[in-house]
Amino acid sequence: MAVPHYTYLVLKMPSPAGVLSLRANLFVAYACKTKSLALTEATNLSIQMASVVTEAKTEPTDDMEIPELELPHASAKSKEVKEVGLGLDDASKIVKIGAHLDPK
Repeated sequence: MAVPHYTYLVLKMPSPAGVLSLRANLFVAYACKTKSLALTEATNLSIQMASVVTEAKTEPTDDMEIPELELPHASAKSKEVKEVGLGLDDASKIVKIGAHLDPK
């Protein structure tokens, strides 16, 4: 019976001459694993794309149109300004806070 040791990438099995040890190359094993994961991901994406294409063929063309974005009207801007005191002894020291203030 063969016994794999995944940590050391060694497969040991009995043979007529004693224990037969088959060793693997860590860099080759990593490269194979990376390529197999990339291939699996590409296969999954192609399967998903095929299902999306078949589903898109069943949808009416009116539902697949992209609506145009309406630009906000100029009157939609808020003119609200809030005056906040600075908390100093002088009550005339205030700050105006608002989104659309005049730079002056």
